[in-house]
Amino acid sequence: MRILYLHQYFTTPAMPGGTRSYEMARRLVASGHEVHLITADRQAHGGAWRETDEAGIHVHWCAVPYSNHMDYRRRIQAFFQFAWRAAQRAAGLPGDIIFASSTPLTIALPAVWAARKKSVPMVFEVRDLWPEMPIAIGALRSRPAIAAARWLERFAYRNAAHVVALSPGMKQGVVATGYPEDRVTVIPNSCDLRLFRVNPEVGLAFRQRCHWLQHRPLVVYAGTLNRLNDVVYLAKLAALVGQREPEVRFLVVGEGSNRQDLREEAENLGVLDRNFFMMPMVPKADVPAVLSAADMATSLFVDVRQMWSNSANKVFDALAAGRPIAINHKGWLADLIDETGCGLVLDPHDPTSSAARRRLNPSSPK
Repeated sequence: MRILYLHQYFTTPAMPGGTRSYEMARRLVASGHEVHLITADRQAHGGAWRETDEAGIHVHWCAVPYSNHMDYRRRIQAFFQFAWRAAQRAAGLPGDIIFASSTPLTIALPAVWAARKKSVPMVFEVRDLWPEMPIAIGALRSRPAIAAARWLERFAYRNAAHVVALSPGMKQGVVATGYPEDRVTVIPNSCDLRLFRVNPEVGLAFRQRCHWLQHRPLVVYAGTLNRLNDVVYLAKLAALVGQREPEVRFLVVGEGSNRQDLREEAENLGVLDRNFFMMPMVPKADVPAVLSAADMATSLFVDVRQMWSNSANKVFDALAAGRPIAINHKGWLADLIDETGCGLVLDPHDPTSSAARRRLNPSSPK
């Protein structure tokens, strides 16, 4: 089968970010399918389409700059610019089915266009409940913008032969719009276990490169730093845990629009470069080394109910690496942690009580 896979944020293990579409697509190739993946070259600033082969995936890269540092208007422009160019590309490629992965919701526009042009089915993957989340955090405020986003959501579902949701809560959100429940399949995030099964020496080497770490206990956050990710919470934990266990170290590995705010907050709390450290984002292939060095990983979000259905890569990366995971929100992942004992569910409004949790205060270094 010839599959046209549309995902604006496609990344390979050599790039920073989640690799779900890469992992899914290469397994489709391994099963004998021909996969053409249409995506944005987010670091490029012009030029024609370029093509690469990534583990057998035919990847079509369109130069559309995008960054979490962009303001809201420029992001919207990037979404529609990619949608227009992706529609033209997809329409010109052979395909038996269209698979479109959001966010952004605008990915539905080229997907539906190509599906109609070819008279083939379109499968729509829901990675986040949009537009509920941007509305909840105030990123979408005007009535016209909210109305347009909700129309786009209904348009995507109405034209999908099937919907893939990344969590039970996301499935409920899709069904709540009137979409048939029997046409929604839940496929959570996951990990390539072979990637994360590294020799312990890899983590030890990472520790030795960090003069401030060495053999001390380490709590890690590796991911995006934006409005949705409440990483300031980790800086507050560092300040409180530091009073009890000054040897415990906290490390943030990531980039995003809130990086400078986080740095300033850590400075104000007196923890920056004392027991709280920051590093740039690393390629996905380097994340196993960071987690191998960690005693605990974290996944953090602002406390809004719409975030409870998230399916964060960070949680599954930590479990694949054999590390406990701490989160600061409720929902299905919190239930999973409580049921299995694979980590901690922290109170998002009370970092003091969270800092007192035993697993954040190990009695002896690693």
